[in-house]
Amino acid sequence: MRRREFITLLGGAAVAWPLAARAQQPPKIPRVGIIDDGPIWNAFRQGLRDLGYLEGQNIAFEYRYGDGLPDRLAKVAAELVRRPVDVIAVYGTPPALAAKQATATIPIVMIGIGDPVGAGIVTSLARPGGNITGNTILGPDVASKRLQLLKEGVPASRVALLWNPDNASHAAYLEEMRIAVSTLSVTLIPVSLRNASEFDGAFAA
Repeated sequence: MRRREFITLLGGAAVAWPLAARAQQPPKIPRVGIIDDGPIWNAFRQGLRDLGYLEGQNIAFEYRYGDGLPDRLAKVAAELVRRPVDVIAVYGTPPALAAKQATATIPIVMIGIGDPVGAGIVTSLARPGGNITGNTILGPDVASKRLQLLKEGVPASRVALLWNPDNASHAAYLEEMRIAVSTLSVTLIPVSLRNASEFDGAFAA
């Protein structure tokens, strides 16, 4: 074999081998990052299974726990970005804010957000922009209606509201409730708590 033919053959083999190696690699499995896993996420996982996504087969989950605390949420959101995951799923306003601060490129799906516009998560519901999508079912605009229904069902003059000062949506909801009670002859008693360990003290108050 002449020298030129040998070099041509060697060059062709060098190109073909990486292509063949890549062809033999298994397909990439999408990774979903979930912050603060709990029973609320069972329906999410079931929905994915209904669509044919089976954990360990064609989808993988990365779980991180921030226990609802702002500093820890920021840390675990950053961990998921470094992992990296293909999408981050969050439930509630504080985890959504932490995920937004951690990445502007990885898609974020938010679930159960109180007021995403008021909390600064998205610019508007019609055009959220950026890398965030999801749903909101709690908005502060329905606070007055809920209070009205409560008063009709349980004749009460004093109503306590448990709220988390670290949750921007809760602050908006509290303000809406304060406006509502002025027209319904109800006294509102806001009781703040930041984590589950404070529930006993909150109920006692």
